[in-house]
Amino acid sequence: MQMRKILLPLAALAAASLSAPSVAADITRVVSPGGIEAWLVNEPSIPIISLEVVWEGGARLDPEGKAGLANLVSALLDEGSGDLDSAAFQARLKDLAIGLSFDTGKDTFRGSLRTLAKNRDEAFALLARAMTKPRFDTQPVERIRGQILTGIARDRTNPRSLVGRGWFSAAYPDDGYGRPTDGTDESVRAIEIADLRQFVADRLARDNMTIGVVGDISPETLAALLDSTFGGLPGKARDGTGSDVWPVDDPDLQVIEQQTPQSIVMFGMRGLKRDDPDYYAAYVMNYVLGGGGLTSRLAESVREKRGLTYSIYSYLNPMAETALYMGGFSSSNETVAQAIELTRAEFVRMRDEGVTEEELADAKTYLNGSFPLRLTSNSRIAQTMVAMQRHNLGIDYLDRRPDYINAVTAEDVRRVAKRLLRTENLRLVVVGKPKGLSQGG
Repeated sequence: MQMRKILLPLAALAAASLSAPSVAADITRVVSPGGIEAWLVNEPSIPIISLEVVWEGGARLDPEGKAGLANLVSALLDEGSGDLDSAAFQARLKDLAIGLSFDTGKDTFRGSLRTLAKNRDEAFALLARAMTKPRFDTQPVERIRGQILTGIARDRTNPRSLVGRGWFSAAYPDDGYGRPTDGTDESVRAIEIADLRQFVADRLARDNMTIGVVGDISPETLAALLDSTFGGLPGKARDGTGSDVWPVDDPDLQVIEQQTPQSIVMFGMRGLKRDDPDYYAAYVMNYVLGGGGLTSRLAESVREKRGLTYSIYSYLNPMAETALYMGGFSSSNETVAQAIELTRAEFVRMRDEGVTEEELADAKTYLNGSFPLRLTSNSRIAQTMVAMQRHNLGIDYLDRRPDYINAVTAEDVRRVAKRLLRTENLRLVVVGKPKGLSQGG
C-alpha cells in the first residue's frame, strides 16, 4: 500500500480548533479486492469516520429542458431506499447519529457520510442502499420539488442569485455551464420520476468515482467495505463528461435593474485550468490582486483608500471543462461605476507592473502558512484527498505543494498576468440601480 504524510490537526477533528497541535498521519492508498480505490487517513484516536465520494459529471450534463435534475436527485437519495420509506430511512439515520447527504455542482455529484466508528457497518450499508436502491416515492419527490421551486422563486428577487445566474447565462449561452444548477421553474416541473431513476443508473458508477476516507478504520476493513458499499454500482457511467468549452470572450456589461440601495457586481473572464503550468503563478498573483482579503490591491484601492465597498475579492475558478478568473463586490448605486473603473485599473497595473518582491514574499508566506488551517475536520481532510485524486496531483502532493508556491518568481507573475488579465474581455453583471452605467456600456 502506498503511504504519504499529511498534517492532521487532532484537536481540530474534535472541536474545529484553529490552534490545534498537529501530528503526522499517513495517507494510504487502499484498493479493494474488487478494484475500488480510496485514499485513507486512519486516525484511531478519534472514534469518527468521514467519507467523501465524488462522481464526475454534475448539473452541466442535465438534459435539455430538465435543468435541476442532478440537484433534485441529490436532495432525494436519503428519502427512502429499498424497504425503508422516507420516514423510516431518516429515522434510522437519526437513531444512529449518522450524517448522510448528497450535493451537486456544475461538474460533480457528491456524497458525504459521517458516522461514529461503532456504527460503521450500518452507516456504510445505508449509503449503499441510498445509491443503489432509491425509492423516489411520489410524496417525498413532490415535497422536495416544492421546496426547490420555492427557492427558485425566492432567488428571482435575490440580487446575489440574480448576478450569478446572469453572469453564467451570458458567458455560456449555449452550454450547461450557463444553466442554473437548481434549474428553472419550468425545467424542475418537467422532471419525472423516470428521469430520477435514469440519472442514478447512468451517472453513479464506479469508473467516474473518487473516494476519500478519514477516521477510525483500518485499510483492511475499508477495503472490504468499499466492495460491499460501492460494488453494486454499474462499472461504467453511461453519461460521460462533456468537451471543453470557454466563456464568450466578447466584453460586456449587463445591468439587471432592481430597486436596491447598493449594486451587486460580478466580474470575470477566461481563466486557467488546474493542470495549467501557470496555475501556481496565477494563484500567487491572485492573492496579491484580490485573494488576500483586506491586504489585497483591490481592497486597498477600492475599500481602504476610498471606502467604496465593504469587501472586494477575486479568485481562480478552474472547472472540469472550463476555467474562469472571477470576483465581485457591492457598492452604492452612486459609486459603483467608480469602483468598477478602479477594479479595471488594478487589473491593468498588475498586468503592466507585476508584483513587488515584498508582495511576492508575503503571498508565499500566507499561502503556505494558512493551508494546514483548512484541514480542520475529518470531512475537510477527506475532501482534500478527493481533490488531490481528481486533479491527478499525486499522493505526495501535500509534501510538494510548498515548493510549487515557493518556486514562483516575480517574472512568472508578470508573465501570467499578461496572459490572464485581458481586460478587453472582462464581462460584468450588475444588479441594482447603478448611476452612470448602461447595458453594454
